[in-house]
Amino acid sequence: MKYTIFGKTGLQVSQVALGTGNFGTGWGYGANPDAAEAVFNTYADAGGNFIDTADVYQFGQSEELLGRLLQGRREEFVLATKYTNGATPNANRLVTGNSRKALVASVEASLKRLKTDRIDIYWTHHPDGFTPIEEIVRGFEDLARSGKILYAGLSNFAAWRLARAVTLAELTHAVPISAAQFEHSLVHRESETDLFPASKALGLGVVTWSPLGGGMLTGKYRRGEQGRAEGFGGRVFQPENSAQRTQILDTVITIAKELGVSASQVAIAWAGSHGAVPIIGPRSLEQLQDNLGAVVVDLSSEQISRLDAVSSLLPASSVRTPIPWADGVTNVVA
Repeated sequence: MKYTIFGKTGLQVSQVALGTGNFGTGWGYGANPDAAEAVFNTYADAGGNFIDTADVYQFGQSEELLGRLLQGRREEFVLATKYTNGATPNANRLVTGNSRKALVASVEASLKRLKTDRIDIYWTHHPDGFTPIEEIVRGFEDLARSGKILYAGLSNFAAWRLARAVTLAELTHAVPISAAQFEHSLVHRESETDLFPASKALGLGVVTWSPLGGGMLTGKYRRGEQGRAEGFGGRVFQPENSAQRTQILDTVITIAKELGVSASQVAIAWAGSHGAVPIIGPRSLEQLQDNLGAVVVDLSSEQISRLDAVSSLLPASSVRTPIPWADGVTNVVA
């Protein structure tokens, strides 16, 4: 596993993060404690040190499982979690959303479930549509001053909201907004038009989710498997529902055969070539082992160009201008 300096922080994080949305069975789909432990330990043994969770994942079970798994080894990992949705079905309106009250209630509950005294990166999971960004920034500052969080991040926020939050934090000398998290894959490249450039300009560490398009880019749905197509009620799933998406998957499979690797590994390696830390979210040890193989996949410039061209947001007749900073993980630490 290689490591990268995370944005403008001093954190050295592994080139892929472990997403733990599948840790637990509170949603009716996920990994039991034994399976979750096997995934966690294997990721750690491979050199992984970046764990991403949320209070809502499996209605708190993900954080609870991590709390047990981190005992005695807490300082070996960068632990990130999120608030906005609450940890129970139909959570009370006063502990959901992004208000300061919800923020404080959520962080206290997460700290208890995670059995830790502080969270390394605390994310606002997504905008709630009404809480001012000033309130979020001020709330993060209060938590940082009390030692309950070290870094603050925004997940699924538009580029203009990111820019405003970063600027407000700078002007008020609050804890910096250090990180951005958003969806990015060969079948969801819209973030390249604004979120990637904004994050680069603002010096943010970037974490991207669903590099496999909810499993579509593994090719398993062509084999009749269901996975996230049904497991999460169809959420976080990109169907093969267009000629371009069929061409994308065909190209991924072709390149996988050329390299003697899996389609999943090609898709994750491509996502990692954009200077971001992709989140993998395996439900089983087998899936994790396959995903981890991506860290040693060496896509050639010609193969990346083929993947870029077939998945381009521009019309097929247009010439895509390469993104100058999308040339692999930067600031790699041996």
